[in-house]
Amino acid sequence: MKRKHKRMLIRLAVALLLTVFAVLIPIDLPFPVELIIYLVAYFVIGYDVLWRSARNIARGQVFDENFLMTVATLGAFLLGEYLEAVGVMVFYQTGELFSAIAVGNSRRSISALMSIRPDTARRIDGDKEEIVSPECIAIGEIIEVRAGERIALDGVIVDGKSSLDLSALTGESLPKDVGAGDRVYSGAVNLFGVIKIRVESVFSESTASKILELVENSAAKKARSERFITRFARYYTPCVVLAALLLAIVPSVIFGNVSEWIRRGLVFLMVSCPCALVISIPLSFFGGIGGASREGILIKGATNIESLSKVDTVVFDKTGTLTEGGFSVIGIKAKKMSEAELLEIAAHLECESNHPIARSIFRAYGKDIDRSRIVNVRERLGFGVEAELDGKTYYAGNMRYMCELGIEAESEADYQSAIHISSENEYLGCIVLSDSIKDGSKKAIESLKSLGIKHTVMLTGDMKITADIVANSLGIDEVCSELLPSQKVDAVEELIAKGRKVAFVGDGINDAPVISRADVGIAMGAIGSDAAIEAADIVLMDDDPKKIAVAISRAKKTMRIVRQNIVFALFVKGIILILGALGYVGMWLAIFGDVGVMIIAILNSMRTLKNKSR
Repeated sequence: MKRKHKRMLIRLAVALLLTVFAVLIPIDLPFPVELIIYLVAYFVIGYDVLWRSARNIARGQVFDENFLMTVATLGAFLLGEYLEAVGVMVFYQTGELFSAIAVGNSRRSISALMSIRPDTARRIDGDKEEIVSPECIAIGEIIEVRAGERIALDGVIVDGKSSLDLSALTGESLPKDVGAGDRVYSGAVNLFGVIKIRVESVFSESTASKILELVENSAAKKARSERFITRFARYYTPCVVLAALLLAIVPSVIFGNVSEWIRRGLVFLMVSCPCALVISIPLSFFGGIGGASREGILIKGATNIESLSKVDTVVFDKTGTLTEGGFSVIGIKAKKMSEAELLEIAAHLECESNHPIARSIFRAYGKDIDRSRIVNVRERLGFGVEAELDGKTYYAGNMRYMCELGIEAESEADYQSAIHISSENEYLGCIVLSDSIKDGSKKAIESLKSLGIKHTVMLTGDMKITADIVANSLGIDEVCSELLPSQKVDAVEELIAKGRKVAFVGDGINDAPVISRADVGIAMGAIGSDAAIEAADIVLMDDDPKKIAVAISRAKKTMRIVRQNIVFALFVKGIILILGALGYVGMWLAIFGDVGVMIIAILNSMRTLKNKSR
């Protein structure tokens, strides 16, 4: 708890003690003494409200919550309702304290990221070591990071190995093992040992700086509902002041009993204070942004939370988003032999190759290669390989190789990522290759559908059959293949033209045009990616596709809480306003209508900070 919060608690305690003394003292106090005690309690707890009200009036900013509280409480004093006057101010300041603590919690969840910005870096020049500001380090220089220190600048490890804590960047709690040749990012913490890093970006362009700039600017982008509440309060407050004034004057002229109608006007004025909405709505969005940031989900402003909550269609890039970007065997089509036999032939034919496709076949085969069975291996660059296996000649390669050999492959097998196998005069089948599907991709699609996402689409430049296999294995509703980048934009625009709210998820490197065009652009695995941070509305700092569903779930929860606060505050205030105008509500229920509703709305808003998204 901050010092100012502690001071407010002391003020509350003093005001309450004085009030209790005035109420519970067993003897009747003379009028001036009782009034003085209440006035002291009132000024102890409310002097800052009175000061802000006077200062704002002097600046021409009359109609705000400070003005409403000042008029309502001073009016209660004039009517002799001392206890109610002090009570209103005590409860109002209690609500403000709750609000300050809640906002502080939200800010801490975001400002925790600020610790990723290192203050110093250890520059190494031969045997010379120097502690300098990260801004002084140039590209190509070497920095040393010791155990427990935070990496100051993006670069590549040139010496040493360690494990890095990336939780501040990605939300991932498991450390990542790194060694020479691995790229590392500013903001990560070196857990043990000493590593030396060759700097590859200046401090202003480092990952930590970009993330901090994104987070610092996020709160400035207001959602439509947040802007509505701001405009609503601007016009609402003077209207209710006028209504309270009319309620106090007009009926008293007609019916008499001036003090009663003034009391009703003050009750009306107190209940009408829009604090619950003005405080809780921005707090909900702020909490949503802060809670998401702790999970490695950076949301560029409240407006993107609102947009994301309305998404009904999620469009995915394939490579690097749903797949790993490395080859793996996803299917085997064998003729006149078993799939295992065809895979065995392919693995032995490719045994001399270091090509990624060959390595993926070795992994799928999973057994030792008996090189004594292979002779006369001849590789055709760009086509394939020929070899004798167990005394029989076999060929493995792409469709062009099969055509050159005069071997007729099945037409449906004519796609990009496949290895065709044949003997000298017979087609034996093919091995279908594709990017390795990420472990979390299938779960991500299932989670999206459970959230009510009506349609999932995959866009890719891969050939149709390869794309279909990936889409079918993940349960994606629609797939568009063999697309150029411009055609991906056209596909998204077509979905938007149909009235769908589209989120596009890409790797942020070559998908910037589509990310920019979608209603919500999401870049994942965006550490170190300029294109991601620039183009996307939402940045997922790691490669876990399940974070997409987490982001949408958080957005829906935040908007649900915003709507709850709006409906609750307006309903309760509306009822109490009507009852107050009719004379059925006194000051104490009016206090609940203002401060009580505000506290309940604030506590509800704080749920956006919790890790549970639903």
